[in-house]
Amino acid sequence: MLRKYIWDLIGIIIGTAVMAVSFNMFLIPNKIAAGGISGLGVILFHLFQVPVGLTVLLANVPLFILAWSVLGWRIVAHSLAGTILLPFMLELTAFLPLVTKDLLLASVFGGIGAGLGIGLVFRSQGTTGGTALVAQLFNRFWGFSSGQSLIGADLVIIVAAGFFFDAEVALFALLSLFVSGKVIDIVQEGFSFSKAALIISEKKQDAITEKIFEELGRGATFLDGRGAYSGDQKGIILCIVSQSQVTRLKNIVREIDPLAFVIVSNVGEVLGEGFGPI
Repeated sequence: MLRKYIWDLIGIIIGTAVMAVSFNMFLIPNKIAAGGISGLGVILFHLFQVPVGLTVLLANVPLFILAWSVLGWRIVAHSLAGTILLPFMLELTAFLPLVTKDLLLASVFGGIGAGLGIGLVFRSQGTTGGTALVAQLFNRFWGFSSGQSLIGADLVIIVAAGFFFDAEVALFALLSLFVSGKVIDIVQEGFSFSKAALIISEKKQDAITEKIFEELGRGATFLDGRGAYSGDQKGIILCIVSQSQVTRLKNIVREIDPLAFVIVSNVGEVLGEGFGPI
């Protein structure tokens, strides 16, 4: 258990460091306030020269007090390490130079770095506080979903950036927010190179699964189904294969039962035997 906590702490340290580097080298100098308390920090930095790290730290204090009293200490404890480390890392890396003044490059690469850092923090069972806590409080008080609350809070910051700076900068901030969201998903779920196949065959399920075992080296699961129109019982095979095996799987089904119905879809993440560890 202690070893897991240590690895989680290391992940949060690395994640907040990556976030801080991305902000200082891409987002802050270009006035790209891509949502969150850190986005508010970008606005205050350019308006009043308030250090971004100080804004992040001070803005989280009342949020933590409110969250502690409303949501309980467990949720606050998971946010504490990331919330303290992020402003520290922002100030520690404040000396880093601006990489580019091109707003498109800054918003894309800043979003990639921010998303990578946040994703690492999330994977390490932490958060960086800020709008994540705001979203949970909105969910508790007014019933908004966490996703709706998080998007709403980020959009308020982006609209404020458009008001204090200009509309073009706000649009690039929105782009950066979108990029970081996609990168967070990739870090948490990984690149999806797996496919899920549902194969509906009336009488040849055993022959199809036998070929799947022999030629693809993959397992399969039988599911019971019934046709909504005919009322007949249908045999359904569920099989997960790699992207490179999809064509071979379809050829197997076509050879054994040309009348089979096949659905192939993307899989966000696959864990277990033959794939990644749980």
